[in-house]
Amino acid sequence: MIVDYEKNVIEVTDDEGHRHEYPFASAEAFREISKAWLRIGWDTKYVYGFTWLGRPIIQLPDDMIRLQEVIYAIRPDVIIETGIAHGGSLVFSASLCQMMGKGRVVAVDIEIRPKNREAIEAHPLSQRITMIEGNSIADDIVSQVKDQVHPGDSVLVLLDSNHSRDHVMQELLAYGPLVTPGSYIVAMDGIMQDVVGAPRTDPDWDINNPQTAVRDFLQDHPEFVLEEPKHSFNEGMINERVTYWPNCFLKRK
Repeated sequence: MIVDYEKNVIEVTDDEGHRHEYPFASAEAFREISKAWLRIGWDTKYVYGFTWLGRPIIQLPDDMIRLQEVIYAIRPDVIIETGIAHGGSLVFSASLCQMMGKGRVVAVDIEIRPKNREAIEAHPLSQRITMIEGNSIADDIVSQVKDQVHPGDSVLVLLDSNHSRDHVMQELLAYGPLVTPGSYIVAMDGIMQDVVGAPRTDPDWDINNPQTAVRDFLQDHPEFVLEEPKHSFNEGMINERVTYWPNCFLKRK
């Protein structure tokens, strides 16, 4: 890729060796620059530089803003999250619940580090957060999560723990039935498929990733459809997400 600031164009050579030139003020230029930015951001651990209300949140800000739109549109009674880490995503979801005046967060992680647990439990929004320690696909853990969902609750599920194809598939099978019609189960970090060869990757990520799990799951579960959340506001030229979560929103029909 060549960025020419004098001509205000970018030049890109595709996989077949064909050269393309796009003006800066085009959706195509934005797409190509975004692809490079996402890859470079992965290499430099860009997402490790943010917090939400005091807790580290290892997510792309673009993704969290889009997720906020989904949560506000659905206004779920329960947000189930697999993966806790430092707790920033839990606090993010809990803050939206607090703002909306409804909702709670049920979170699972195979290991909740004592310092993180202590910080999350001391957070002003902790009353909206329930944490469960254990493997997210273990029968007893799934049962504990189900016990947190009351009859009539609307449910949104966010999968952000082990991102291997098999684990994500098992999470989709375990938590998909809890998703209420019109809501989503979101399989995060499908960017793994696109960054093979980068630092902090494994050679099998081209197939061993959340996107593969989503494709396989949808083949046997017609009650779900891969559907991008609709824009509630967009006065710009860009209709595609800049994201670490491509092909991630599975909507319950």
